[in-house]
Parts: sequence; structure tokens; C-alpha cells
Amino acid sequence: QVQLVESGGGLVQPGGSLRLSCAASESTLDHYAIGWFRQAPGEGREGVSCINRGDDSTYYLNSVKGRFTISRDNAKNTVYLQMNNLKPEDTAVYYCAAAIVCGHPSLQWGQGTQVTVSS
Repeated sequence: QVQLVESGGGLVQPGGSLRLSCAASESTLDHYAIGWFRQAPGEGREGVSCINRGDDSTYYLNSVKGRFTISRDNAKNTVYLQMNNLKPEDTAVYYCAAAIVCGHPSLQWGQGTQVTVSS
């Protein structure tokens, strides 16, 4: 089963940008839809964005539309989440997960990366 590793989190001021990466352990990333999820302290996990395999169709949480962009580079076995104009409410642990199709149950999760938006 594919292993996923997130990176790119950190501390950023409001209005700043970060790019998260989700790297796969083997060259099978193009077999999966990859989703980004986040969980803030005391909150449940919510889906942020997803990119399907094949047609690379994408989906976004309403609150991040126009600010976040998901993309994939199958040659590098990596999916990215470019996050611009970050807000304090974006603070959370961000996870990537693999599924057969966006919206279906996740098959494998990464360990998460912390994103903190604060002045």
C-alpha cells in the first residue's frame, strides 16, 4: 500500500503563503485520487481539497476556493497544495490521503503537517 509523507507546514503571518507537499513512497501516485484534509484543535477533520486520478478534476472546500490550489506531478510522485492569502482560521494539522476517487473512503493517510497562521 502506498505510503504518504506530508511536508511544507510552518508558521506564517495572515496573508502569507505556504505550499504543502504530499510525497508517495512509490511510483503509483497516479493510481489514486489524493485529498487534503485538516483538523484544528478541538474540531473534527474536514476535507479541504481533492484531485482525481486520470482527468485531474479538482474539488475545494468553499472557504478555500480562490486561495488554495491543488496539483499533482506524477513524475515526482507528489501532490501539492498551494495555499495563498492564509487566514488564522486555516490553522490546523493538514493531512493528505489516498483514495480511489475523490469523495470515497480514504485508503491511506499521511502523518500530517502543522500549519499555523498567526501574527
